[in-house]
Amino acid sequence: MSDALPACPECHEAYTYEQGALLVCPMCGHEWPKDSAETTVETTVETTPEAAHETALIKDAVGNVLADGDTVTIVKDLKVKGAGGGVMKVGTKVRGIRLIEDGVGDHDIDATVPGFGRMQLKSSVVKKVL
Repeated sequence: MSDALPACPECHEAYTYEQGALLVCPMCGHEWPKDSAETTVETTVETTPEAAHETALIKDAVGNVLADGDTVTIVKDLKVKGAGGGVMKVGTKVRGIRLIEDGVGDHDIDATVPGFGRMQLKSSVVKKVL
């Protein structure tokens, strides 16, 4: 192997440096072990933002892949906390969902629920209407 350090597997910048047993990218802050640098270089070619997005698929409670604009139904009664309170019943149909990557906790769906308004839902409590 040459003396040149491999590019960062996350952002693909060539400004990596060694820090103890790790390689570090100052551009994005990603750290990875030096001993895996050889395998990282090979996977870097295949890792693109589009490929990363494809691996981060959001699935419903039964394994169907969700997409923006889908219609889903609630699969279990959900207690709603907040000013209105109440219970969202099984079978409530929610139209036009929007998937979010950085939701609160593991809430990855943003939707307007009839009778409750705008809220975030977990994909594990919905089922896609086919």
